[in-house]
This record gives sequence, structure tokens and C-alpha cells, in this order.
Amino acid sequence: MPRQFVLIMTDTTRKDMLGCYGDERMKTPVLDALAENGIRYERAYCAQPVCGPARSALFTGTAPHSNGVVTNSVPLGMNVKTVGQRLSDNGILAAYTGKWHLDGADYFGLGICPDGWDEETWYEMHNYLEELSDEQRKRSRRSETAWDEDWTRQMTYAHRVSNKAIEFLDSHRDDDFLLIVSYDEPHGPCICPPPFNAMYEGFQFNDSPAYHDNLEDKPLYQRLWAGDDLAKDSEALRAPSTMLSLFLGCNSFVDDEIGRVLEHIDDGALVIFTSDHGDMLGSHKLQAKNAAFYDEITNIPFIVRPSKRHEHNCGVVVDYPTSHIDITPTILDFFGVPIPKLLEGVSMLSQFEDPTVKINDYVYCEFTRYEIDHDGFGGLQMMRSITDGRYKLTIHLLDSDELYDLERDRHEVVNRINDPSYASVRNRLHDRLLERMDHSRDLYRGYQWAVRPWRDDKQRRWQNSGYTRQRENEEYEARQWDYDTGLPMKEAVRSKLLYDVKR
Repeated sequence: MPRQFVLIMTDTTRKDMLGCYGDERMKTPVLDALAENGIRYERAYCAQPVCGPARSALFTGTAPHSNGVVTNSVPLGMNVKTVGQRLSDNGILAAYTGKWHLDGADYFGLGICPDGWDEETWYEMHNYLEELSDEQRKRSRRSETAWDEDWTRQMTYAHRVSNKAIEFLDSHRDDDFLLIVSYDEPHGPCICPPPFNAMYEGFQFNDSPAYHDNLEDKPLYQRLWAGDDLAKDSEALRAPSTMLSLFLGCNSFVDDEIGRVLEHIDDGALVIFTSDHGDMLGSHKLQAKNAAFYDEITNIPFIVRPSKRHEHNCGVVVDYPTSHIDITPTILDFFGVPIPKLLEGVSMLSQFEDPTVKINDYVYCEFTRYEIDHDGFGGLQMMRSITDGRYKLTIHLLDSDELYDLERDRHEVVNRINDPSYASVRNRLHDRLLERMDHSRDLYRGYQWAVRPWRDDKQRRWQNSGYTRQRENEEYEARQWDYDTGLPMKEAVRSKLLYDVKR
């Protein structure tokens, strides 16, 4: 039997925008059925709630601060290898259709297939726009086009992405392959045909404590981000709108398109569905996404249909934390390709076989900047976050910090960062976060992350932890040389304090 792995993703789908996550008003029958026949994750997180950085972790198995995509409109580093490159270099076909957002170009990309991916299947938004006339391009970027009778399903990007995926699946039924299907929908402009364009007219999200958060004990930048919405009450924040109706309609439309693709996937293939990040949609009086670790933008939907399905891995829910950064090592493990040392995630295959297996004690999220092209959106906002599934700690290097107890406060309203009863939990998470920053060679690390107003046992040190950490990418690069000897390094992590003492 051929080994086939299909990853399907959308752009800006919140977890609660799927019916299987609890809101029956959400019409997503295809993905709901996928969850019924597989594993649904409650605590899956993106690595950064911004399109490009989130995708960089998905497709390289390394954090944005490691692969260079710390913001939109920045390309992957030349020595960073995608999962497609790693597979194709091992004789396994890798194909990608849909939004890429990792070549450093504008929103639509360059339209050029990167190394390692099947050129016949490659189809990003630049390629789609090239198929349209100038007038059609303008219409494709206007939300009101959703009501134009001549803008049928066949005119949408989602439909054409599905077509490319179906062509690939039908042509490679007997082959080993990885196929990634990456929709831009439901991201704006949210163009979708009937009946989806009118499916959610008058819709409101249910009230919750998140809409009543006054942000008084939160970072200052969140209040700046809220802007005029800070003065709005819950009813105003949740008021029905044309854009929300189209956004949710487009979400149901892409669910339907995913159904077209699933019909062509072999029953023995491993299938994963996820989204790059979510949208605040008025929660905490915030819109869109930015430097925050709130569930609305980071706790993404994650559904797995295992290649070998049994009673114990169908219709089950996993509450353990997991991360997008685990997807690339999982794909490599599935195809029997050794997992490189420099990858920062872990394979999830054992958990797919037995959902009671715990593979992560902690997962991490970060933020550096939203986008180079825009002056706004907060500018530089350095954030590093960690969760163990129960508690969440977020360090804002240039602002105040946050700690939430998700069991007692699942809406993340009460900031416990200065609560003495949470000091031991907070400090445990903080220590682990600092260790992770060192381990991953976070280029932005320094004593400022450790010396926080609520942490008086940390010291300011020029040497920080005092180690050097070299890169181990020996599948593609020669072993790096030791600065002190000029010879190939024996250990990638070495104390520089010992060297300074000798001097």
C-alpha cells in the first residue's frame, strides 16, 4: 500500500468556527465528519499568529526566530529546508497547491514553485490572478463580488485550488506522496457563492466574559490595539455585520471545497486539517491578530484522520498540548526519513496510534512583528509564550506580562502575573521558556527576558547563560567549525565561560 500524507489548511479559521468544536450553528459538515472518524485536538497551537511566520513553522519544523520568517514579507533563509525539499531529496514526491506566503514577496507571492515541490501542482495566488483579466482581478479583491451572479464557484480561488489537488490525487493513486492543500479562504475578501453568501445573515457569537474584558491589567499595547472598541460593550462588539456573515459563509464554503478533495483521497492516507491562526473578532475588544497568546488567534483547529484507524483513535479528543511545529517531523517520520537534529518539534505518529500518549509537556508561541510593508499593527512587539495546557505565560519584552489559569478562567480575562499564589507555576513556566529560547538559539534572547518586574531572583548578566550554540544541519551542510580551534566542532553547545576563564 502506498504511503500518502495529505495536509489541508485554511487561513484564519478559529477553532470555534467548526461545528465539531461545540457551536452547532457552524455549518461545517465535512470537517465535522473528519473529526468523527479521527482525532480532534483541543490544545493545538500555531507558532506565531501571523500568516507567514505560522507557515514557516508548519513547513520547516523550526520556529520563526530560527528560520528567519519573523514577520510577513520575509523569505525563508537560504539554508532553511522545507519538508518538501527534505522529502524530494529522499525520493518521495511532494506537491503543494494554494497559498504559500513564504517567498518574501507581496500577499500573492511570486508564482514560482520553490525547490522540492512538484511544479505541475504548484498553484499559488499569483498564478490565480494571472488567469484573470485586470477587471476580474479587481473584482476578486472586493467582498461585494460575493453577490455577483456571474462570479460562480468556478471563479473562486478555493475551487481552483481544489481542482489542482484533485488532479494530483487522481494522477498519483499508486504513489508515495505528500500533498499540501492550502486555501486562502475564509480570509478576506471572503468571496463565496450562494447559498454560503447568505448563510449567516444576522449571526452573533454568544456572549462571554472575553467581550467584557476592560484590558486594565493587560499590556498597554492591547489597549492601543483595541482603539475605539475599548469603549464598546459586548452587544456592540458582537453586533451582526455583513463582513462577519461573509467570513463565516466563506468558512462553510471552504469546508464544502475540502469535501470535494476528500472524495479523491485514498481511505488509507493520513489526513490532517488545520489553519494558520484565528481572529479575535471582538474578543477582549480586539480585532484580527497581533502579539497575543489568546486562544482566539493561537489555539487553532487540528483534526487528524490516521492512516490506520481503530476504535481507540476515532472520534476521540486529545487535550494534551501540541504545536504546528510538530507537523514537519511527523511527516518525515511517516515516510521513514530520519528527523534532523535542528528540528524543534516532535513526531506525533505515536499519538495518532494511541491518543493517550503525551508527546509534549509544553508548547510555545512567539511574535516579533506583523509585517514589513505596514507601518502600523503595533510595529515591533517582542513576545514569547509557553503553555502546559493548564496555564499560559506570555512575556512581552517591551510591555507588561500575562499569566492565565485556563481551568479557572478559560476566557483569559484575569491576569495572574502578579498573583503570589501563582508564583511557583509562573516561575516554572518562565524557567522552561528561557531554556527553550537558549535551546533553539533564539536570536533575540538576552537577560531582559529573564529579569522581569515579578522575578527578583534573576540577575542581569552580560554573558547571559554563557554558552555558544552552533547549527547542526548536517544533512545539507558540512559540520560547522569551532571558532577556538578552526576544527570541526565536537559539541554544538559549549560553554564560553570556560574559555573566558582560560584567557
